[in-house]
Amino acid sequence: MLRDTLFTKIIRGDLPADIIYRDDQITAFRDIAPQAPIHILIVPNKPIPGVNDIEENDEPMLGRLFTVAQRLAAREGIAKDGYRLIVNCGHDGGQEIPHLHLHLLGGKPLGRMLKGFEK
Repeated sequence: MLRDTLFTKIIRGDLPADIIYRDDQITAFRDIAPQAPIHILIVPNKPIPGVNDIEENDEPMLGRLFTVAQRLAAREGIAKDGYRLIVNCGHDGGQEIPHLHLHLLGGKPLGRMLKGFEK
């Protein structure tokens, strides 16, 4: 059995959040510590710990994550100039909450993806 996470509590309504989108598969809300002027977390309502836990029957929901991201980027006014979508996976990938989620960031030039990375 999966343990409750901050995101499952938000999805259930047990914790407050600035929810900007919800349907039967996806919930999206503003990040409480934004890294850009627009920073939205898009999460599946199904509690999937991370990318490595995705199953074949999750494929339609994963497509929905991206169509919701596209719709929210347009609604937030960042689709034309561009935005970044990020999925972190595991400790070394920077995943802090064990519930699959997509970061939608934009509203300013975001620069290079990995600054200072050297081989």
